[in-house]
Amino acid sequence: MKNIIFLTAISLLIFTACKTVDNEASGEAEKLLGKKIDSVLALMTLEEKIGQLNQYSGDGEQTGPVTLRPDLLQSIRDGKVGSMLNIIGAGYTRKIQKIAVEESRLKIPLIFGYDVIHGFKTIFPVPLGESASWDTEAVERAARVAGTEASAAGQHWTFAPMVDIARDPRWGRIMEGSGEDPYLGSRMAEARVKGFQGKDLSDITTILACAKHFAGYGDSQAGRDYFTTDISENALREVYLPPFKAAADAGVATFMTGFNDLNGIPVTGNKYLVNDILKNEWKYKGMVVSDWASIGGMITHGIAANTYEAGELAFNAGVDMDMEGKVYLTELKNLLKDGKITEGQIDESVCRVLRLKFLLGLFDDPYRYCNIEREASTLLKPEFLAEARDAARKSFVLLKNENRVLPLSLSVKSVALIGPASDAALDMIGTWSGRGEAKHVITLKKELETRLGAAKVIYAQGAGFNDDDKSGFAAALAAARKAEVIIAACGEAGNMSGESLCRTDIGIPGVQEELILELAKLGKPLVLVLFNGRPLILTKVNTFVPAILEAWLPGTMAGPALCDVLFGDYNPSGKLPVTFPYALGQIPIFYNHKNSGRPIKQDDRYTSHYLDAPNDPLFPFGFGLSYTQFAYNNLIISESTITGNKPLEVRVDVKNTGQVAGTETAQLYIRDLVGSVTRPVMELKGFKKVMLKAGEVQTISFTVTMEDLSFYNRQGVWGTEPGKFKIFVGTNSRNTMEAGFELR
Repeated sequence: MKNIIFLTAISLLIFTACKTVDNEASGEAEKLLGKKIDSVLALMTLEEKIGQLNQYSGDGEQTGPVTLRPDLLQSIRDGKVGSMLNIIGAGYTRKIQKIAVEESRLKIPLIFGYDVIHGFKTIFPVPLGESASWDTEAVERAARVAGTEASAAGQHWTFAPMVDIARDPRWGRIMEGSGEDPYLGSRMAEARVKGFQGKDLSDITTILACAKHFAGYGDSQAGRDYFTTDISENALREVYLPPFKAAADAGVATFMTGFNDLNGIPVTGNKYLVNDILKNEWKYKGMVVSDWASIGGMITHGIAANTYEAGELAFNAGVDMDMEGKVYLTELKNLLKDGKITEGQIDESVCRVLRLKFLLGLFDDPYRYCNIEREASTLLKPEFLAEARDAARKSFVLLKNENRVLPLSLSVKSVALIGPASDAALDMIGTWSGRGEAKHVITLKKELETRLGAAKVIYAQGAGFNDDDKSGFAAALAAARKAEVIIAACGEAGNMSGESLCRTDIGIPGVQEELILELAKLGKPLVLVLFNGRPLILTKVNTFVPAILEAWLPGTMAGPALCDVLFGDYNPSGKLPVTFPYALGQIPIFYNHKNSGRPIKQDDRYTSHYLDAPNDPLFPFGFGLSYTQFAYNNLIISESTITGNKPLEVRVDVKNTGQVAGTETAQLYIRDLVGSVTRPVMELKGFKKVMLKAGEVQTISFTVTMEDLSFYNRQGVWGTEPGKFKIFVGTNSRNTMEAGFELR
């Protein structure tokens, strides 16, 4: 209690440092916060200020009894640590926090961070899968559950959402983001920030969010992690930065730089990105943290000779906190002495860190997140599992359903369940799965046996995820011959996508594709349930398999969610957030590409095409089927010519022409036909989900604003240009209706 009184007392003193916060204050509450921050800053020595800018990793134990190495504990006592990551559990965080607030001079609390990417204990679909729901409310709720569980386990900060736009499915971290489109990515970024942070960071069920990796990381050359990115200014501004700007506008508390170099300068030392764009142009008041040891990584990049130069680059770029790099701790004092940086810069960064600690309420009660009873009663709540189940089934994308194989009937006599994903609990939660455990996962096999009875489910693994062993084929085919229906649960193992998990061949791995094709030869109803963290090449199996359901890596409630869809209790409504290529050689492939001066023409050699494959993908961006059908009619735009800032109203009738109720996601795209720089063939600018009963018609309305028609022109200025535009509305980026208008 004495420590809490002391912290409150120093927070009420008023001094004049930290001008950045006061100058940008909006309202009395923000001004008071600035004064509290100033009061703490004025009591700090230079060494204690620098200490706040360092983050170190713990041992990852949830409750102990493992303790941190003695020198790190002493660093906390000496005020040389501002934040810790991988200190997990309410009891363990209390133990380490107690050292900071009872054994250090100023008793400044620590911030505890952890990678809560798609769930903490209750695991949701991987973010790419979540984004396939095109349901921002569901995505926000998933982040809300993750934040609630993590905060109960002593965490204050997650290193999510990852908002990198990714157009190369070879890149392992594509699973961690929202796909290829900046508009969809922006809406998902907003939803996740709101979910993690809620409306008030002082709410004990919220945690700080972190927009990463600033910026361009998703364009790593050759689809290889940590590699070079080379992006034009227009592409940077129009494709890769919008989700970050959306996160900033949504109030994201922190940003993280990446491992990549951008146009020759590593982003961790890129002043143009962090200082000029983020902090000055966007007026961002939050805190910027490096990725793990990425400051020192600039030495390996070859842009800094030593930690002194690396620290100078990063700090002058605007990176406030050094994650696991130990560069700031050893070099900032030397840089200050040599006049390479100023104490005012140090003060500003410290203010950004202290501001978060005040917003979290840690100065009032540093142990408020350290309640072991709350932790025990919060994790894996039934309502959280229900949310995970709903999020998973909303993420599933029906890619093919020939002869209406799906949905299956519960009266089916027998089902052969074949494939390595059938009962692979740990693989269902994928990588970056927080504290998720296989023992809490309900697999497809387990749920099928529950619904149908174990006697009706004939299981044979058939093959592994990624080997060449065909010895299980005979048993799998024998099982399939006995059954009325075959379900093949195949795809990637959970550890085949994620950080540093890149692939040159994105076909279905191992001998699984061969197994699937052998099953198809039996001529029985066959459903391929696909598990993966990235688009896969499905061209061959698509030819022979009548039904394909994209399930991604669906999380803790995989089995119940899948059976809800397979047996028609839930009508699939997911849409692809990323293009599925026809062939590997098409990569990178994405819907919003530029046109060629020689677009493809039939029987014309000298046009942009391949000799051995079509230009089009197998499944386009926005694609997804349903157990019903939808028809679009009566596309109407409010004006054929618009001027000034007048918005354009777009309306279309969507009808459920099938026999069952279903949810459709209507998508609106635009194309600027002539610009001072070339424009994409189409750009997503809106989407709306609508539930329709069989035979029901609804009119869906969109509003197109001047912001939707703006781009960076030849002079690098954001705005509109007069000219003709096309509007496209439809069920995916390939199947649309269109109309035209002119902007004057």
